[in-house]
Amino acid sequence: MAVSVEVVDDPARACAAIMVGTASGGGHVVLTGGSTPRAAYQEFVSAVHDVGVNVSDAVFWFGDERCVPPDDERSNYLMAKQSLLDPLGEGSVEVHRMRGELGPFDGADEYEQELRDAGTPQFDLLLLGIGPDGHTASLFPDQDTLAVRERLVVGVGEAGLEPFVPRISFTLSAIASARHVVFLATGSSKASAVAAAFGSDAGPDPHVPSSMVPSVAEQLTVLLDSEAAARL
Repeated sequence: MAVSVEVVDDPARACAAIMVGTASGGGHVVLTGGSTPRAAYQEFVSAVHDVGVNVSDAVFWFGDERCVPPDDERSNYLMAKQSLLDPLGEGSVEVHRMRGELGPFDGADEYEQELRDAGTPQFDLLLLGIGPDGHTASLFPDQDTLAVRERLVVGVGEAGLEPFVPRISFTLSAIASARHVVFLATGSSKASAVAAAFGSDAGPDPHVPSSMVPSVAEQLTVLLDSEAAARL
């Protein structure tokens, strides 16, 4: 396990550079939701268009989803569609979305099967955010889903943070299958959670789900701005 905590001026731009390198090699990339990832996706599209990078062999997956229709403003897929997929061009890359509209458990079963049918790919890059409560993907503090190891995808019947809608989420086992995991965090509201997850005294703690990732990740990069890193 290699963990690198990097404090940079623009975490979204730094993430976009990693995405370009992975996608241009035809890699499997797992997307996440959130405002900083949205900015990273926009930076990625700009870089692809400005430099003329070919990303047509890339495959995009999702690490979690809210159980809402794909055109709902709370949908992670809709955010990625607007900021990444549509600007790249319809059909330009292979995309596997989680069907949140099926509900948490049927949706999780379907995505689990989709992964199995694809040969359970090893993801080249998996993006994660961190909530102010320390959650990541849709793995919330002290929930039973944190102990699931036999599945790649689980249904989350009750979210621990707004929006309070059921979710579908990768498990820690799925996260562990990625070659490179990248956390993105910006702003002072994330500082306490970042310190609890990645500070010098941090260790795996079910009360801080993000803190459990370093012990399972093959390579982990944490991209922070100065405000998110203020309590490290």
